[in-house]
Amino acid sequence: MIFSLATGGSLVVGAESPAVVPWWSFTKTVLSVAALSLVRDGQVTLDESLWGEPFTLRQLLRHEAGLADYGELPDYHHAVARHDTPWPEEDLLRRLDAGKLRYQPGAGWRYSNLGYLYVARLIEQLTDLSLEDALAERAFAPIGLGRVRLARTRADSDDVVTGIAPGYDAGWVYHGLLVGPLSDAALFLDRVMMGQLLPETLLREMRARRIVAGPIQGRPWESPGYGLGLMVGTVESGMTLYGHTGAGPDSVVAIYRSAHDVAATTCAVFHEGCDQGLVEAKAVEQLLAARS
Repeated sequence: MIFSLATGGSLVVGAESPAVVPWWSFTKTVLSVAALSLVRDGQVTLDESLWGEPFTLRQLLRHEAGLADYGELPDYHHAVARHDTPWPEEDLLRRLDAGKLRYQPGAGWRYSNLGYLYVARLIEQLTDLSLEDALAERAFAPIGLGRVRLARTRADSDDVVTGIAPGYDAGWVYHGLLVGPLSDAALFLDRVMMGQLLPETLLREMRARRIVAGPIQGRPWESPGYGLGLMVGTVESGMTLYGHTGAGPDSVVAIYRSAHDVAATTCAVFHEGCDQGLVEAKAVEQLLAARS
């Protein structure tokens, strides 16, 4: 297990790790930040209907759009395990019957990777750039990060020697899979939440959460919720954290920041394994130690 700590927009001494690792669903946080930069610039609003559909950007970012999730398809998991070539996007949408909403947008909550595929499409549409170039321009370059890249194929992740199972094709992550140094994940969340990219009004929108469950056995959450591309919840120590956990074949990441510390610290943890609770608990432990 490795971890990195950042505070005040800089790494804490000794927290640097050069290992390039998959960021898994922390990619959603980066997509959310890029989309909110478009809101900041007046290119889209949080609450307008998109593409004539009954859902909004806010609902996509907070998993309230009524969409299904391709993780519910047994064939998806079987194909990934066989190292099949990823299905074309339109084939995925057909298999999922993606046009059929599972509930009225805004009336429920359901974690949906499909929703973030739509967010990625929106970013490409409004910037007229590839997703990788758009994320570099809108999320990473403005806060001084340049070592993160988007993996979309098996070849894109061949040099990621830690955390991706041999033969895994990053194309199975349909909204894109970011890979980069773990320390850059800590710096990204720390600098964004310090206000280096988005105004405080949008940061408050990001952190505003919908409570989605009660305590989760084996994990530190007492009151887990979801904001705009952020998991936001209270943990057993009483701290409220925001960030994201991500898991894939062979590894887990957890990147979190305390909501109320005056001198807040951000912690990023990576572990080869599948125990999300273990990795989240390590992040909580490090954040508690940083407060003492």
